[in-house]
Amino acid sequence: MTENVWNYRPGARDEQVLDLVGFDVEATDGKIGSVDEESDAVGDSYIVVDTGFWIFGKKVVLPAGTVTRVDPQERKIYVSRTKEEIKDAPEFDEATYREPDYRDKLGGYYGPGSGTL
Repeated sequence: MTENVWNYRPGARDEQVLDLVGFDVEATDGKIGSVDEESDAVGDSYIVVDTGFWIFGKKVVLPAGTVTRVDPQERKIYVSRTKEEIKDAPEFDEATYREPDYRDKLGGYYGPGSGTL
């Protein structure tokens, strides 16, 4: 598959929804937290999810390609991964999550051949 994990899937995001910060994020098996930060740069789109108490106050980065649907009325984002898959992703580090090495690891974890992308 040639789909880039750092781009939204066709039809997953309504372009009229300008800001996803504060939206709840739903894995395939339940809520994981809410959007703390987002990037919608072409080829580098992602959301940073504050997991609250679910993973002891940690954050996770989810590439845009994991997003299956954004519901602006419910203020929810649905992703194509389970809670366990998200929990097992490369650990978020506030200082390095924008670095190419981390992004390569994360892209490899969530990218083609890793599940439902």
